[in-house]
Amino acid sequence: QVQLVESGGGLVQAGGSLRLSCAASGGTFSSYAMGWFRQVPGKDREFVSGITWNGDSTYYADSVKGRFTISRDNAKNTVLLRMNSLKPEDTALYYCAVNLYCSGNGCDVAYDYNYWGQGTQVTVSS
Repeated sequence: QVQLVESGGGLVQAGGSLRLSCAASGGTFSSYAMGWFRQVPGKDREFVSGITWNGDSTYYADSVKGRFTISRDNAKNTVLLRMNSLKPEDTALYYCAVNLYCSGNGCDVAYDYNYWGQGTQVTVSS
């Protein structure tokens, strides 16, 4: 069983930055692909970014490409999401998730992820 705890969310003005962190425990973190998703009330959970088990490959939704950066530290069992140039439309509850079976860089379907954190709220004011 893998447990995930997100942190780092908050209220920021448009154009600002935040860094989200996801701490994992249980299982073998260094062997898992990881992803970040976000969700606003009334909408489906949306893929934001993913990273392979060793960090060699990262991928992003078009809406955040060039503004967000995902990274991981397998020694610390953490995955980070650096968010720059934030926009009001980035406002959402952000989740990190584990994908036990993804081996490439196209794992952007929420249904395929196996463990989820509780989420951290990001609010961007205009």
